[in-house]
Amino acid sequence: MSGGLQLPLGIPFGSSPSFTELVGRERPEALPSALTDPPFPVPHGTTVLGLKFDGGMLMAGDRRATAGNLIADAKMRKVFAADDYSAIAIAGAAGQAVELVKLFQLELEHYEKITGDRLSLEGKANRLAQMIRGNFPLAMQGLVVVPLFGGYDHRRNEGRIFYYDATGGRWEEDDYQTIGSGSQPAKNSLKKRWRAGLTRDDALRVAAEALIDAADDDSATGGPDTVRGIWPVMVIVTADGATDVPESEIAVAVEAVQAARGGAS
Repeated sequence: MSGGLQLPLGIPFGSSPSFTELVGRERPEALPSALTDPPFPVPHGTTVLGLKFDGGMLMAGDRRATAGNLIADAKMRKVFAADDYSAIAIAGAAGQAVELVKLFQLELEHYEKITGDRLSLEGKANRLAQMIRGNFPLAMQGLVVVPLFGGYDHRRNEGRIFYYDATGGRWEEDDYQTIGSGSQPAKNSLKKRWRAGLTRDDALRVAAEALIDAADDDSATGGPDTVRGIWPVMVIVTADGATDVPESEIAVAVEAVQAARGGAS
């Protein structure tokens, strides 16, 4: 037939059996608002990244949170130590994401107190996947949370990075990964600058450059603000533990990137 194969009721072959999809296609105004957009502007965290270097891994994130076309927060923290040897970075619905981080930190602490032992890095990554899966009903209403997780694996003597989707799917990355609205330009930057065997200082500069590149191309990503002293947040995880990178070191890395480009952003 010229119009393609038809079923007896005139329905095109291969049509989705979902009634919600049918209504969304034919009468989108009839859908409940919870199935389309949140009923009010929700602040969202934007760009975070993780990368491996010689001796561990680094996570970094910009500081901007947006609500629609507005900047909801210019100093939001999106990167946290999950426990002594792991870190988590968040993108998505800001309030929901921060609550997920707090609960995850509590889960790891509780496990250690009850068992007297620390979960393996694989175990932590799997537990986080279960928590993301539990958030899936809210994700369907627009409150999506997608974290980046990593840490130092003492069994392998190396840093490792895990990334997720909204359903709780979990994958491991061998070198670097980005998530958030500015993830593509940040990943393009890392593709050019990352290499195996990076030193700690090199890793700081590579991460800073990736976030600056993301801010150049993505309006929801906030670049370093040298006037107000707003710098990215970075957490380093090595065999010695997870530590926040001092702002003074981050400022040096940012200034090195800007100097190589011939001026400040």
